[in-house]
Amino acid sequence: MNKNGLKPDTEYDPRATETTRERYQRNARFYDWMGSSMEKRHAPWREQLWRMIIGPSVLEVGVGTGRNMPYYPEGVEVTAIDLTPGMLDRAKARAQALGKPVQLNLGDVQRLNYADQTFDSVVATCVFCSVPNPVLGLQEIRRVLKPGGTVLLLEHMRSENPVVGKIMDWINPLIVRLMGANINRRTVENVRQSGLEIVQVEKLDGDGIFKRIIARRPMETTVQGLSQ
Repeated sequence: MNKNGLKPDTEYDPRATETTRERYQRNARFYDWMGSSMEKRHAPWREQLWRMIIGPSVLEVGVGTGRNMPYYPEGVEVTAIDLTPGMLDRAKARAQALGKPVQLNLGDVQRLNYADQTFDSVVATCVFCSVPNPVLGLQEIRRVLKPGGTVLLLEHMRSENPVVGKIMDWINPLIVRLMGANINRRTVENVRQSGLEIVQVEKLDGDGIFKRIIARRPMETTVQGLSQ
């Protein structure tokens, strides 16, 4: 434990965070074009994820250019954050074009600027491949969720195929440098480490690279008037 009571793997690294911001700022103007070939595959997964939302108060982490906005359901209050000003500018333009009343803010999932137990649900799609300290970010999500609140993640991660997984490990440093995203994260395990309770993990492709993860903040118990 350090002086803040955090384990070393849950410490905040400002240098790594700034590097991530710079990479996505650099790519912001090309981001939609770079991902256009994959979006046909991802779009149905996004739509299915947002159909599972429990509101009314929802936080989207890593809104990017706003690719999820067409699937925001009616009757929910969405707050969306992104680490990068360039990405957020494009999200604001998309929200205006779609007529979506979303509250858009600069923000870092590792240091969320929201009070404890604020949101009914938190959503992230292809985000935790890029968060410098994913466990810390997931712990912050746990903090701002109401007890029993739901986390809905659509993430790519290291393949379960041993050969493919090794190849992903080998090329990961190059991909991170070019794109900002790690391709060999073990996100299901990171969710467990954060203290969130996993409800369901669903493979969306044969190698298990893309998964839908549903988790929740455990209901708190009270013993002799003290929250545990």
